[in-house]
Amino acid sequence: MASHKYMLVGWAVLVGVPLACATPPRKPGDVGLHADGVPMFEPCPEKALEIMRYLQLFVGEAAWIQLDANQSSAQSITLHDGPIESVLEEDIGTLEAPLRLYGRVWTGGEQPVIRYYEAQFLKGRDRIPICAVARLGFGQLRKRPESKPGTAILNSPRAGFYIVDAFR
Repeated sequence: MASHKYMLVGWAVLVGVPLACATPPRKPGDVGLHADGVPMFEPCPEKALEIMRYLQLFVGEAAWIQLDANQSSAQSITLHDGPIESVLEEDIGTLEAPLRLYGRVWTGGEQPVIRYYEAQFLKGRDRIPICAVARLGFGQLRKRPESKPGTAILNSPRAGFYIVDAFR
């Protein structure tokens, strides 16, 4: 009887160890950083890719956004590392403006990296997963020299919102 008890305990340990060592799933935006503070590659979740296909959001499509919903009237804005809420100004795919966009900002490099993971219609529907980034050409999203660590002071409250299939 005692050997049977030890066998059950041993089996429980063998089965439980892989479960205890398994890493929990990462949340979007939970990525490693390069030495300069810029986030590393991050794949777009399969569910987001599926929803974007359904909504006719194709890689490379773009629209204008207000980068920070709380600073939309400002001439220059200050972004901080962490979550961001932006506003879509133009329709894209089957998404109609205005629309809330939720993502994350990293300010470690010469210009902030802004990745969007969710969108929400203003009429109270659920958030939907997406993969998009904020961009401006010709270095226009570059932070101003007086930006302190953990912040990015930008000359414009607007940027381009681009659909992507992975964050590079």
